[in-house]
Amino acid sequence: MTGCMIGWAHMPFGKHEGEDYESMIARVVRDALVDAGVGAQDIDETYVGLFNGGMEPQDFPASLVCQADEGLRFKPATRVENACATGSAAIHQGLKTIKARRARMVLVVGVEKMSHVPGERLGGILMEASYVKEDAQHGSFVGVFGHLTNLYFQRYGDQSDALARIAAKNHRNGADNPLAHVRKDLGYEFCRHVSDKNPFVAPPLKRTDCSMVSDGAAALVLADVETSLGMEKAVVFRAAQQVNDLLPMSRRDMTRLEGCEIAWRRALAEAGVSLDDLDLVETHDCFTTAELMQYEAMGLTPPGEGARAILEGWTEKDGRLPVNPSGGLKSKGHPIGATGVSMHTLAAMQVSGEAGGIQVEGAELAGVFNMGGAGVANYCSILEPLR
Repeated sequence: MTGCMIGWAHMPFGKHEGEDYESMIARVVRDALVDAGVGAQDIDETYVGLFNGGMEPQDFPASLVCQADEGLRFKPATRVENACATGSAAIHQGLKTIKARRARMVLVVGVEKMSHVPGERLGGILMEASYVKEDAQHGSFVGVFGHLTNLYFQRYGDQSDALARIAAKNHRNGADNPLAHVRKDLGYEFCRHVSDKNPFVAPPLKRTDCSMVSDGAAALVLADVETSLGMEKAVVFRAAQQVNDLLPMSRRDMTRLEGCEIAWRRALAEAGVSLDDLDLVETHDCFTTAELMQYEAMGLTPPGEGARAILEGWTEKDGRLPVNPSGGLKSKGHPIGATGVSMHTLAAMQVSGEAGGIQVEGAELAGVFNMGGAGVANYCSILEPLR
C-alpha cells in the first residue's frame, strides 16, 4: 500500500470560455479539501499537473493553488509534466513523497485549457508529445495514431467494426456521466460510417475515433495509510506502477503497447490480484485504437484478438470487465493535464459507491491505466476501499 485518496473534486469537462488555469485550479482545490474534510493547513505539499502552459498566457501554475486558499502559502508546490499522463505523474510524485515520509497529506491537481487554441496551433502543441524528428511526417498527433492504426490493421486485418463499437460504448456510457464533455449516445451506425459529421481525420480514424479537446480540472487529496484510517473515506492504492518506453516509434513494434503490458503485469503482481479480480477499468482511449490495443496489453485477450472483447460485449458496463464506464476520454474529454487525476477520481468514486448514474454495481476493485504519448509513459494503478 503506497497511500490513499481521502477526498476529490472534478469539474465538468467541456468548453469553459469564462475560465482560466487559475479559476479552474481554485474551484477543484477548494472542493477537494471540503470533500476530504481537511483544511489547507493540513496539506504538506502540492503537485500540479499541466501539460503545456503555452496554451494560456499564464505558465508557472504550481503556486496558483495559493489563490484557492492562503493556507497553502509557504508550502512546497511543484508543476509536473509527462505528456498525456501528466495527471498520473503528479499523483505518483505525491505517493512517493508520502512513502518517503516527507509528507502526511499531499494535494494533487490536474488542469488544462485547450478549447480556445486555434486548430493548427493546437496540433503543433500536441505533436510535442511525439518524437518530432520522425513523427512530423505524419502531420499531427492524430496522424501518428492513424499511422499506428494502419500498422495494426496491416498485421491483424481491418478492425473498423471494433473501433466503432468502442466509440459507441464510450459515448453510451458518457451519456450518463454529468462530468462528461459530450453526453450523447451516438450509436454504432453513426460511429461506423463516414459522413459530413463524422469525416476521416487521419484514415482509418474518423472523428468519432478521437478524444475530445476539452477544458477542465480535477483534484484529490492523498494521505498516508495511518492518517487515512481516521478519515471518513479512503481509497487505497494497492499498486502504482510507472513504465516508460522508447520515444521513437521506429524502434518499437507499434502493433503492441509493450510498456502498457509491463505496467499492467507489474501492477497486478504488486496488488496480488489477477485481471479477473477487477470490477472495472478506466483506461486511456485517446483514440479508439488505443483502447483496442490496451485490451490486449492488459491481458484480456491475446495479441491481435482485442476486437473480441468489444464485439462479444466483455467491456460493456454490464460485461465481464467494464472498461470506461465513465465514457472515457472519448466522451468525457481529454484536458491533458487533468486526465490522469480525472481517471483516478472516477475510479475512486466507483469503488466508494459514489459514481451515480455510471456506477458499476458492486464495484470494489478498479484498475486505472493512463498513457503519455504513443505508448511511451505508462501509469497503472489498482484501487480499492481501505476499509
